[in-house]
Amino acid sequence: MIVVFTGGTGGAKLVQGLQQVLAPDRLTVIVNTGDDLDWWGLHVSPDIDSVLYALAGLLSSDRGWGVEGDSFRCLERMQQLDQPSWFSLGDLDLATHLTRTAMLRAGKTLSEATAALAAKFGLSARVVPMSDDRVATMLHTEKGTLTFQEYFVRERHQVDVCGVRFEGAEQARPAPGVIESIECADAIVFAPSNPVTSIGPILAVPGIRDALRRTSAPVVAVSPIVGGAAVSGPAGKLMEMMGWPCSIAGVAKAYEDFLDVLVVDESDEREAARLRSDSLHVVCTRTIMRSAEDKQGLARFALKACESSTQRRSTKSGVILSAATAQPS
Repeated sequence: MIVVFTGGTGGAKLVQGLQQVLAPDRLTVIVNTGDDLDWWGLHVSPDIDSVLYALAGLLSSDRGWGVEGDSFRCLERMQQLDQPSWFSLGDLDLATHLTRTAMLRAGKTLSEATAALAAKFGLSARVVPMSDDRVATMLHTEKGTLTFQEYFVRERHQVDVCGVRFEGAEQARPAPGVIESIECADAIVFAPSNPVTSIGPILAVPGIRDALRRTSAPVVAVSPIVGGAAVSGPAGKLMEMMGWPCSIAGVAKAYEDFLDVLVVDESDEREAARLRSDSLHVVCTRTIMRSAEDKQGLARFALKACESSTQRRSTKSGVILSAATAQPS
């Protein structure tokens, strides 16, 4: 079984590639829910929906979120009625949120509702939220404390951030299957997602990071940073806010206590050579995913990196060289 940790548009792209090169029932996707929000009285799970749509072949290729070819007539009418409209929901997308909300109100957990939606979309891959408990990514900014969607969508991530917290994480429990998937995995892949706001909330749920430290499966991360800049979004700025450099070294720092292999873009070969160490393999390939072939190629490369890793993690106790101390191989 291959277990993927993901959030955001880059993660959904890699999940699409993995689906194409793996038997569907070998894929488990653990998804960030720190971005979830209540909108128009509905429970919206943007990252879960992106994964569901990606696996079902429904994800908008232009936007990277929502349903391909969707209309926005409900949004237009809500604008006319002077209702909040800064967060865009398409009409077909709206049906997903209506269905999820109805299931949650009927007493289903988020993981049960997600599994039911996956079945309705005809998926064989397993999609699991990080937790059934509510965890909210909150950003402390020059405009006050904002939810992730207020920061990312309403403010277009143009406000300075001085801190981030994952509200509710300390009391949250991993969703059923999360820890078990880590323990039973043949390999674990971290998608090229924002380490702070897409992966950070998952790792903040008690028990998940410890399970990653303990697993004997190889852990590979695909860098969302290429040539010292984020492929998309505010990952670079947020990493620097956390005290990590906006570089592949910063990605390694974010995951230093459990990471075995870092996959970076071929343009970062020089820095990769400096970062390689006895405890961290760094391998280079083309990581920008513009086509279906790119997604499949990166998926195959990441899986091959897992297979070729000779790291045996059962004896690892969280001591991995950081970017500051790593020596060239």
